[in-house]
Amino acid sequence: MTAASAWPVELWWAVTGFVALAGLCLGSFYNVCIWRIPRDESIVWPGSHCPGCGHALGLWDNLPLVSWLGLRGKCRYCGGRISPRYFWVELLTGVLYTGLWLKWGWSWEALAFAGFAGGLIVGSFIDFDHYILPDRITWGGMAFGLAVAWLVPGTHGMGPGERWPALADGAIGLAVGAGLLWAVGAVGKAVLKKDAMGLGDVKLLGAIGAMLGWKAVLFTILASSLTGTVTGVALMALGKRELSGRIPYGPHLALGAIAWMFFGPEAVAWYWGVAQGGGGGGGW
Repeated sequence: MTAASAWPVELWWAVTGFVALAGLCLGSFYNVCIWRIPRDESIVWPGSHCPGCGHALGLWDNLPLVSWLGLRGKCRYCGGRISPRYFWVELLTGVLYTGLWLKWGWSWEALAFAGFAGGLIVGSFIDFDHYILPDRITWGGMAFGLAVAWLVPGTHGMGPGERWPALADGAIGLAVGAGLLWAVGAVGKAVLKKDAMGLGDVKLLGAIGAMLGWKAVLFTILASSLTGTVTGVALMALGKRELSGRIPYGPHLALGAIAWMFFGPEAVAWYWGVAQGGGGGGGW
């Protein structure tokens, strides 16, 4: 139970609505980042404009969710198609940030997780579009994760006085994450005689380890392998075999990391308890 759960119900709903709205607005900004970062464009200047005709967008063109629905996915000025991704990124961010608020309450942990999750969203959709994970997302994520480990030890399940152990957990997580995935890629390249793992994925898992610790790395690898396999099998079952080999791995790593933020430690504790013949509990 979070401290926020003891708030007056009206205040709780007001803050929840504010968090959801802030998430939608940040999702709109993340769309800008997803479009501009791979093109080496500034994410600040110029202001929002149609990627087709270049016309500057006004306030009513930039309302999260509402504008895309009201304009039926088309530019008001040139009639060009606006990708549904804009709508879904805004909705995903709003839902995700609301979930973090409900899980972690009004806390530094929630704020830190929200910042890192934003980077994961941007990196994932860039990976979908371009099959790359920019350094500012991966290297930046490593630096952000280590800084957060020191400033907010709770992101590693530790108390305020455990800055050094949290930082050590982040450093070990970075090394384990990048090292494991690099080793997998090296073995795959030796066996398959071609690159089996992109360095962007290696750096992304290092960033996840820095932010969440080495236990989260192992959880993320397991979860991403599961979701990747399910996605590949589903595509083949739908007759889209050619797409099954073109799915970037970064979004699966991001999904595993986000799952850890919400229920990873609890899932591990439950599994550990079952493996020991109990009904749950225990841990690493």
